[in-house]
Amino acid sequence: MSLNKNKIFRISSLCMGVLGTTLILLGLFKYREYAIGFSVAGLGFYAVSWAFNALKGRV
Repeated sequence: MSLNKNKIFRISSLCMGVLGTTLILLGLFKYREYAIGFSVAGLGFYAVSWAFNALKGRV
């Protein structure tokens, strides 16, 4: 399995998106009193994931 820069950015972007979704869902379903914090952290993961996706092919 050959990992070049684009594959690494793709995999890390996917992992960050999954972690962001997990944080948002945890805040909504399990920890209702901390839902705002979990949602903000999840949106931060989405922002970093978007930046990684935008860097694909440019680095």
